[in-house]
Amino acid sequence: MNSYYEAVFEIIRTGHWMTDSVSRELKEFGIYEPQFNVLRILKGARGKAVSVNDILDRMVQRSSNVTRIVDKLEAKGLVERTLCPDDRRKMDIVITKEGEALLKKLNRKVEALHKPMKNNLSQQEAETLKNLIKKLKGEQK
Repeated sequence: MNSYYEAVFEIIRTGHWMTDSVSRELKEFGIYEPQFNVLRILKGARGKAVSVNDILDRMVQRSSNVTRIVDKLEAKGLVERTLCPDDRRKMDIVITKEGEALLKKLNRKVEALHKPMKNNLSQQEAETLKNLIKKLKGEQK
């Protein structure tokens, strides 16, 4: 196998390792990485309603199950869904106070997970890694 394919394999493997690690950390809360991702997206919207399509566009790991993820979060009282006043075919989704409170706890758990890994790379190495991945994807700095 040549170095390019070995590098791509390591990127894919590392991505899965990261998301699996996050899911394991959050399991005690009954939350998995995609649900955590949706909560962070909604928190980032700062109280503005977000549609399922907007959530899908912003997800780290895109999932065709966004509606089901939102259903599960709504059943737990972490998000609210209302009919969009401008387009009756769309639902507006916002994070609840309960969702925000849980997200604070989840963020602390995920930060604790990342802390030792952050120490494995210098600031310069992390910057180089980020730039190389962007270069691979054809993105400019």
